[in-house]
Amino acid sequence: QVQLVESGGGYVQAGGSLSLSCVVSGTIFGISRMGWYRQAPGKGRELVAFIVSGGSTNYADSVKGRFTISRNHAKNTMYLQMNSLKPEDTAVYYCNVQYYAGADYWGQGTQVTVSS
Repeated sequence: QVQLVESGGGYVQAGGSLSLSCVVSGTIFGISRMGWYRQAPGKGRELVAFIVSGGSTNYADSVKGRFTISRNHAKNTMYLQMNSLKPEDTAVYYCNVQYYAGADYWGQGTQVTVSS
């Protein structure tokens, strides 16, 4: 059974930084893509960034140049470094893992609040 556990959310002033982590318990064999999503109050869940098995990354336009996604296979962990945070980045952030076989898993979410 695969479980994802996020950590690192919190409260920060605009312009500040936070780093999120997502630990994957269970097999990492067969993962095709790992990503971060977020959901702000009253809005739908949106993709923030993802990294594919080959290492290529992709970012939402709203976070390009400010956020960096990375992973550490040895630690079964994915990261999201968030710099120059803005109040509009306030949301619950979720990690997601997709497998080639079709399985799709989500973490429980971690709150990020950016004050103006």
